[in-house]
Amino acid sequence: MPHSLKYRVLAKPLAVCQPAADTPVPSWPQGGEFFCVVQSADELSIVCEEDRVPEGFRVERGWVALKLEGRFPFSMTGVLASFLQPLAEAKIPIFAISTFDTDFVLVKCEELERARKALEAAGHQSLPHSSRFLR
Repeated sequence: MPHSLKYRVLAKPLAVCQPAADTPVPSWPQGGEFFCVVQSADELSIVCEEDRVPEGFRVERGWVALKLEGRFPFSMTGVLASFLQPLAEAKIPIFAISTFDTDFVLVKCEELERARKALEAAGHQSLPHSSRFLR
């Protein structure tokens, strides 16, 4: 059964960056309201606020993050799928990030309104913003 989820929109536009795989993890993404660094043997990927990205990296700008509200235990299944399905049906590309407690789904800024409509039609609810989030 699909979940009915609540989410907030983070206020600042984000960028997804890809330094060379052998680059040490840099400090420049830190200090904003949101950043994520994933490193594997093959790749280093960084998601951070657009204005924190220095020149010289492969970068995809213009993302906005939708933060799922709640703490989702590892035993709970289908949470992210319930949120992504309406976006897939609306043909809205995403970039997903999971943390210990929740998930963040990035959509392109120009797709935000279409994403909100698709999510609302599927029973998901956008929560009002606080100083850290955009409505």
